Amino acid sequence: METSASDSVAGSDPTRRLDAVFLNAPLRDYSLRPRTNDFTLPVLGMGYIATYAEHQGFNVGVLDAESLGLGIDEAITQVNALQPRWVGFNLLAPTYEISAQIAAGLDPAIDLMVGGHQAKAMPAETLMDPRFNRVEALVLGEGETRVAELLRDRRSRADLPGVMWRDPILKTPVTGGGMGLGHHLAPDVDQLPFVDRKFLADDPYRAGDGRLEANMVGARGCPYDCSFCGAAVSANSDITIRTRSPENIIEEMRQLDDRYGVTAFRFVDDLFLGYERFIRQCMAAFTEHQVGNRHVWDATGRINILHRMSDDMLDVLQANGCREIALGVESGSERLLKYMGKRITPDMTASVVERLTARGISVKGYFILGFPTETREELSETVDLAFRLWDITDRYPGRFRASVFEFRPYPGTPEWHRLISTGKYEPQQLLDYSAVDLTSGGVDEAMRGRDEFNFSVNIQFGEASIDEVRDRLTLLTREQHSRSRVRAA
Repeated sequence: METSASDSVAGSDPTRRLDAVFLNAPLRDYSLRPRTNDFTLPVLGMGYIATYAEHQGFNVGVLDAESLGLGIDEAITQVNALQPRWVGFNLLAPTYEISAQIAAGLDPAIDLMVGGHQAKAMPAETLMDPRFNRVEALVLGEGETRVAELLRDRRSRADLPGVMWRDPILKTPVTGGGMGLGHHLAPDVDQLPFVDRKFLADDPYRAGDGRLEANMVGARGCPYDCSFCGAAVSANSDITIRTRSPENIIEEMRQLDDRYGVTAFRFVDDLFLGYERFIRQCMAAFTEHQVGNRHVWDATGRINILHRMSDDMLDVLQANGCREIALGVESGSERLLKYMGKRITPDMTASVVERLTARGISVKGYFILGFPTETREELSETVDLAFRLWDITDRYPGRFRASVFEFRPYPGTPEWHRLISTGKYEPQQLLDYSAVDLTSGGVDEAMRGRDEFNFSVNIQFGEASIDEVRDRLTLLTREQHSRSRVRAA
């Protein structure tokens, strides 16, 4: 059953004209093949921007076309029917082409703004793309305050730092920026309003254990330089690393509990358990406020940071409600980990996973297969490490989950620049993303939960062929599915 345009846009006031729709493009055209899974992570970034804009008096909403499983034509039709003053796109490498097609189909009376990692990594190329020739503002970096200023007066772009557009006469990219406005580039994260969950399609949500869960961020920016990551510090020299105060975090948790009954939280930022001083500050506050008595939480973490933590500090994490930590394991090859800039070894990973799961803290490990320069032997080492971690944790109360991905290059990252510098690839080759159906048309139950992550540029970057890489990806994913079913039983 088709959804009406006004029903699809989350958070807006249908009695007022829309100032802006922030559109999260689908990973693929779902009119060609429907989604096979039923949950996606909420678009917290757009939620922050929409919440701030509403606090400034604007009527805005979020159209999460990925969560809704919309096709390209349906997304265009719905936005055109609403006739907002602005449409904002979050440009990411896997969704860039679809975003461009949607932008090209929108009514010329609608002004366009774009942001996101792809826009930041390739701003000139984005502005010169004829499908984005009506973009009035390309916003580099964090957008809350600058988006609100643009909604207030489009002409403000000339004064706003980190805002670009295409000169209407010279047809070349132009960057704005006035004196004394640098604060727009790094908003005080404790002063931003908490994300209004009405802008999010699937948050809070009912988890499998019956708890209501919500996603949160505790910090912005990352001091690490992992070669494959869009958050790498070398790709984000404009970002000031900032952490929220523990009291600010706890207050948001309290409000979500009071309003919705949320008792489980997922901290999805890179730094929540990746910066030792911040961890100690947060855990002291969590202990003081007895967070673990009612709430549980998951977070991303850094293996090198957790490896040097004392047993007592890991006990504090557990006592404060830490339920699961997501770790970037990436590879079983020590050489490849050094090549990636990970600052870890497979033995460090095994030690951290064992110490956490022994305390009942589960671990979700992310792996990358088919990385540039990876040999077949190193690919096998990664598969072997996943099985080693499963075997280690079988006897402990915490579980280990493996989440496996095929390598894909993101523009602006250290690995992107390394690949381009070889002279073997053109940027367009590395951006030629396509969806890969590993679900056998939706009938392979083991692969359905990761359908939204199956996309590729279909280039062999290591020694193993694409088919070999996907065979190992499928092997590990099916093994994880089987183990999860046994645990659940």
